[in-house]
Amino acid sequence: MHAAIWDIIIHHIKLRYLTSFFDRPAINNLLQSIYAGDIECVIVKDLSRFGRDYIQTGRYIKYIFPKLGVRFIAVCDNYDSYNSSFMEDSLLMPVLNLINDAYCRDISNKVRCQQEIRRKQGIYIGAFASYGYLKSKKERGKLIVDENVADIIKWIFDMRLKGNSAEKIADKLNILQIPSPLAYKRLNNSKYTTSFSKKQYPDWSPVAVRRILSNELYMGVLLQGKDKKISYKLNIRKKLPKEEWIRVEGAAEAIIKKDVFERVQVMDLRKRRIV
Repeated sequence: MHAAIWDIIIHHIKLRYLTSFFDRPAINNLLQSIYAGDIECVIVKDLSRFGRDYIQTGRYIKYIFPKLGVRFIAVCDNYDSYNSSFMEDSLLMPVLNLINDAYCRDISNKVRCQQEIRRKQGIYIGAFASYGYLKSKKERGKLIVDENVADIIKWIFDMRLKGNSAEKIADKLNILQIPSPLAYKRLNNSKYTTSFSKKQYPDWSPVAVRRILSNELYMGVLLQGKDKKISYKLNIRKKLPKEEWIRVEGAAEAIIKKDVFERVQVMDLRKRRIV
């Protein structure tokens, strides 16, 4: 294969990791077909349907596609690279791409602002409810107690107050053949996925027990906004310090009484100091 083509392919691979705007299955399939020489012309409704990042969109249309001999047509924008003028390529295209990029940034800011407002109102916006809760079908953004496992959570806190370690509690749960949080979700046909376990129905672990024992949701406190995207152009998130989390008390029905939860936290704090 010609060296110039390899340079373009390597450049394309780098772009996939730098921006999420072109990391879309349909676009990726299209670009792979173009690099393979199977497509000679790309037709889109308008430029925004191809991409809204003005730098990357312009790079494809002005440099990569011409090098590969690919014709690009944006119907509603009345653009055809086959007969476009210097004025269109130099002035019109960057302006149109910049407008699309600004639109995308504006939408991203509005969505982020709306999500923050909903979080501060105690509305749950997560995809999946924590173990012990269900997303209400009657009231959007409301968490309700999952009565099927509420007693298990109460039992875990009770066992901890009696001095049992997370390791002993996990062992006991496995002996009793009680499904772990992940196994329970999968048994209920939830689409929840995680990279922490490769087993279809994983056992209880001390980590899972500690996660329950430290989750303020069980006393009715909803914690959200623990991370955020570093840019609307990148699908990369960074963790926020705890003081920046959005904390709303009474946002959900408590499974564990506040004094019980706090006593467990004191026990775990003393244990960490001893260790």
